[in-house]
Amino acid sequence: MVAQSCNYYAQAIRLIRHLLTTELAQTLACSLILSIIDYCNAVLHGALTGTIQKLQRVQNNAAQIVLQASRRSHDKPLLHQLHWLPVQQRIAYKLAVLTYKLRSTSIPVYLHRRIAERACSRSLRSAAVPLLDKPFMSTDFSRRAFWFSAPSVRNSLPQTVLISDSLTVFKSRLKTVLFNQTFTEH
Repeated sequence: MVAQSCNYYAQAIRLIRHLLTTELAQTLACSLILSIIDYCNAVLHGALTGTIQKLQRVQNNAAQIVLQASRRSHDKPLLHQLHWLPVQQRIAYKLAVLTYKLRSTSIPVYLHRRIAERACSRSLRSAAVPLLDKPFMSTDFSRRAFWFSAPSVRNSLPQTVLISDSLTVFKSRLKTVLFNQTFTEH
């Protein structure tokens, strides 16, 4: 349903693309397509690969339309040029930002109660940046739960991101790290 809705808007943008500047086409794609992809995408952490690939195809299609590239164009350079994170990284970004907000404000309380800092029995250098406790989950489906996926994503971030003193700095550093991981890997 999400992919269908996004494809509808992509086709509409494609029809009028020749009338738009690149900046306006990008703004339309972000507001009409990427906002739908991003809505509640944190629940997609650990989802089936096929589900993520459908959304990734939608995003790739939007990038091709915005940049007026052929359908045979490679997607990664288009996303890099537009400075768009791929869907999997958008999900990780959303989860990390939600976890940061949760740890700094304790709101909403029902989610704050679900995450806890890992208790270290020894004094370690790594204890300067406290990690979150990742509970044991027996099934793959239960690993998609927030109280498992949030610590997994947060604990995988570099210390430079974790020690951010404001949400704005955290978001900036997080996007830079995810962007570099995505577009500099070979």
